[in-house]
Amino acid sequence: MNNIGRNVVIWVIVIMAAIVVLTAFQPGGNRHAVQQLAYSDFMHDVEQHQVRSVTIREQNISGVLTNGTSFETYAPFDPAMVSSLTKAGVEVTAKPPQSNESPILRYVAAYLPIILMLGLGFMIFRQMQAGAGGRGAMGFGKSKARLLNEKQGRVTFADVAGIDEAKSELEEIVDFLKDPQKFTRLGGKIPKGVLLVGPPGTGKTLLARSVAGEANVPFFSISGSDFVEMFVGVGASRVRDMFEQGKKSAPCIIFIDEIDAVGRHRGIGLGGGNDEREQTLNQMLVEMDGFESNEGVIIIAATNRPDVLDPALLRPGRFDRQVVVPNPDVSGREKILRVHMKKLPLFSDVDPRVIARGTPGFSGADLANLVNEAALFAARQGSRSVSMAQFEQAKDKVMMGAERRSMVMTEEEKKTTAFHEGGHALCAYLTPGSDAIHKATIIPRGQALGMVMTLPEKDNISYSRKWCLARLIIAMGGRVAEEVIFGHEEVSAGASGDIKGATDIARRMVKQWGMSDRLGMVAYDNPDDVSSHMANEIDKEVRLLIDTAYDQARQLILSHIDDLHRLAEALLEYETLTGEEVGRIIRGEAISRSEDGENSLAGKKGSVPVINAPEGGLRAQTI
Repeated sequence: MNNIGRNVVIWVIVIMAAIVVLTAFQPGGNRHAVQQLAYSDFMHDVEQHQVRSVTIREQNISGVLTNGTSFETYAPFDPAMVSSLTKAGVEVTAKPPQSNESPILRYVAAYLPIILMLGLGFMIFRQMQAGAGGRGAMGFGKSKARLLNEKQGRVTFADVAGIDEAKSELEEIVDFLKDPQKFTRLGGKIPKGVLLVGPPGTGKTLLARSVAGEANVPFFSISGSDFVEMFVGVGASRVRDMFEQGKKSAPCIIFIDEIDAVGRHRGIGLGGGNDEREQTLNQMLVEMDGFESNEGVIIIAATNRPDVLDPALLRPGRFDRQVVVPNPDVSGREKILRVHMKKLPLFSDVDPRVIARGTPGFSGADLANLVNEAALFAARQGSRSVSMAQFEQAKDKVMMGAERRSMVMTEEEKKTTAFHEGGHALCAYLTPGSDAIHKATIIPRGQALGMVMTLPEKDNISYSRKWCLARLIIAMGGRVAEEVIFGHEEVSAGASGDIKGATDIARRMVKQWGMSDRLGMVAYDNPDDVSSHMANEIDKEVRLLIDTAYDQARQLILSHIDDLHRLAEALLEYETLTGEEVGRIIRGEAISRSEDGENSLAGKKGSVPVINAPEGGLRAQTI
């Protein structure tokens, strides 16, 4: 039960107990037994001088007889009754009318709503204090940093794979936290701040936790957005409180995730910037390297946008060490896959090396998702272990999108898609510098009606001019095939993604990579530095590159028109072709399929892995 529910239950119990206690004070709630007399008997006792005293409240009469017995009676309207009592020597007491309610209950009924409102407000205020740090009335300005308990789920360097260079950079931090004198006795100073830079999903947060786990020191975690509030000065107060907590727990690690939320370049934005964010950043700069030193407090921050950070935050003495956490290479991907596969029962045909080769550009989070999807495929198919075929299905789903077999396509649309993808496959097979074909399919996946996928032989670190030109030719192959087979007036909109991808590559070749012979090796990627005349020249050069690729794709398809027809017929028959089958068809060889409809190479060790991005259809590979 959370704190709000627990507080509500406590208040309900207290109020119910108070009502029970107050009910005991109601009239008649705790009275002794008395004798009930008829009015005629009462008057007879008065005449016989057997009544000692009476109390009259309206028409209700109570009293005591001479023998000490208490009695009660109800009198009708009788004006002569009081004179008869007085003549008989009875002690008469008259009292005003009495309300049926207890005075205490009347006060409770009047003030109970106010008490409940005050109690509710008090509970809400307590919850706000807890959310702001739980340190009393001034908790709003306290740090939201959470101290993680690593006794359970402790993370060490053994749990981090595929980023060995980044781990080696942080081992020095671990050594300092374990033995500070090793560095200080020689006059050395450990970096006060370490900035982890890398794309999303590469394991920056996991790496920071592993440092704390290896050193076995307190680990405070906070997000950059937790400092920023609508009230000026709150963020700066939280920064001060965060460093005070760190000093009390030194040596310790403070991890700030997404630091770009508070560390953006000052003076940029509407009205010159944001006062609250800039004051928070100023306070962080002073705490990291100001008049007071924070010995034993190491700040580790993570961001995937180092370009927007303020230069003062990156100077020596603050974040004086930047550790790049890139996407893993093929060896790193294999190590990451092995870490995640430890939790799964696997068939003997599963080869992490083959899967790693087929996933260039994948981050650690992508690989974790891939392994999870394979396990889900195995569970849906009722398998007790995960096989290589299920990993292949998972890769296809992650990289190409889920199959949309329920999508209804007419025979004419299927035929158009088959020739479109056949044109991509033919150009990819025949163009020098192209990556090897992995798979061609006309099964709709994601936003594409079909696609051709290629497999780079190694991780692409840079791109050659030959490779870029090959990409342009392959992108044009689909539209050219439609025009050659169906005519200029019957082309479809399926080449929209190809055209967009080709235009993007051509513009980068001209504006960023210096691959234009006429415009030379000059960067034109800053719009402010490009004149209108030069912009027209850039457009002409981009158009020239795409038109040249279009002409070359047309020549390839016209000279291999029979191969295009065979590819389209095979795609219509089998829907999906492997790279090996595409090659056999173009070479004029027959292809064979097993009884389950799969080719003889699928699912075996050493088979052609899946690639990193689709070629044709509505999507193109992103450089």
